[in-house]
Amino acid sequence: MTSFHVILLATWFMNFEKRRSRLRKRLKPIGASAFLITKMTNIRYLTGFTGSSAALFVGANHDVLLSDTRYETQLATECPDLEVEIRDSSSTMLDGLERITRQSKFASLGIEAAQMVKSTFDQLRTRLPQVDLISTEGEVESLRAIKDKYEIAAIRKSIAINQRSFEVIRAQLTAHQTEREIAHNLEHQMRQFGAAGVGFSPIVGVGARAALPHGVPGETKVGDAPFLLVDWGTSVDGYLSDLTRMIISGKTNAKFRKIYQTVLQAQLAAISAIGPGVALKEVDHAARKVITDAGFGKQFGHGTGHSFGLEIHELPYLSPIHEGTLKTGMVVTVEPGIYLPGIAGVRLEDDVLVTKNGYEVLSNLPKELEQCTVHLGG
Repeated sequence: MTSFHVILLATWFMNFEKRRSRLRKRLKPIGASAFLITKMTNIRYLTGFTGSSAALFVGANHDVLLSDTRYETQLATECPDLEVEIRDSSSTMLDGLERITRQSKFASLGIEAAQMVKSTFDQLRTRLPQVDLISTEGEVESLRAIKDKYEIAAIRKSIAINQRSFEVIRAQLTAHQTEREIAHNLEHQMRQFGAAGVGFSPIVGVGARAALPHGVPGETKVGDAPFLLVDWGTSVDGYLSDLTRMIISGKTNAKFRKIYQTVLQAQLAAISAIGPGVALKEVDHAARKVITDAGFGKQFGHGTGHSFGLEIHELPYLSPIHEGTLKTGMVVTVEPGIYLPGIAGVRLEDDVLVTKNGYEVLSNLPKELEQCTVHLGG
């Protein structure tokens, strides 16, 4: 390993320590000696560990990661900077949690209330009667809302592979392909370009089935209607992407074209509203007003967007009910839609980074109506 790679790895591990340090600052406000992190996505964010079973203590003076013998070698590679405790088959995860809490003399633990099931919480309280278990919510998730440079780089890479995959599928589209075949081909193409896999199960809806916002791909064929909706995402280095485009494969009527242009204008209005300090509701309102003014307000039932990263839905959410403001470093989708059950559905989605001076649209696939038209193969 060269000195450059040593420095790169050291910087990488220091980044996880910085994340834990930010979380550590939240101990005093909630009155806890340590956080007990049990959500695996949050553990990965704080440590870099990619396994499937662990618990992380983030204390005022030291951190401890608990896992089992299956991951001993992996942990040595992924988390060399961390104190690690490995349990074998003779002890349970609860045994390990109790042992570390007692050894570390933690008087109180901040528990991820939304993650820990009640039975585990009750058993922990029985085993540690002198330890105050404090329910917390969203402590790590709120940190994850603002992406650092490593996360933004991974998201850019994910989007790049996502777009390349779509371009290949779009170029190879035939009238006889089914929604399910397109979804499977998309996943194959992502992996061909270096992705770990899909960020979520692709949504592919032909014709009237595009009106199902989360429709499951079926046997409807591309040639059965003059348009289709594709919503897809890629997983790269643990980070995801999320895009939606319409593909026009035949002659559409005036009503469809009106719906399409309305959704496009709504999306552009919402993107233009993005910037640090802007209320989440304000971005949603910018899109919703365009759609409502066009007479389709009741046909736009979901929020305008959401953040994403290690998970496909993360804080913050762009909707009429979510409070808060955008901050520099947040990455959000902007995806207004109009859905007419049994007739048609249109949604357009891009991934947008909140910058110091406004925003940067990270995705760049064409979306003007004429740019979305294809000539089908055999």
